[in-house]
Amino acid sequence: MDKENLITSFNHNITLSERKNIIITGVKKIDSFDKLEFNMETTLGNLVIKGSDLEIVKLDTYQGNITIKGKVNSLTYNDEKAKSKEEGFLGKIFKWI
Repeated sequence: MDKENLITSFNHNITLSERKNIIITGVKKIDSFDKLEFNMETTLGNLVIKGSDLEIVKLDTYQGNITIKGKVNSLTYNDEKAKSKEEGFLGKIFKWI
């Protein structure tokens, strides 16, 4: 089983403890991160984590798990990226007609 199939076969779970530690499973890709925001693609959509002093404690790219510490202020799923991929070139043209 290759890495892509392995990651998509995992369930997506989030465990948040006292707004300080967060464990996320089912992570396919980390798009960007800094001390204030993490953007990642999970098996159930794009996830944005906002907070302060955020940092990666543990990262398992093979199984798609990440552990982050810091103060978590918000968790938001954002499907804009998925919509733009699905729409495609022709969808954009017909949108203007």
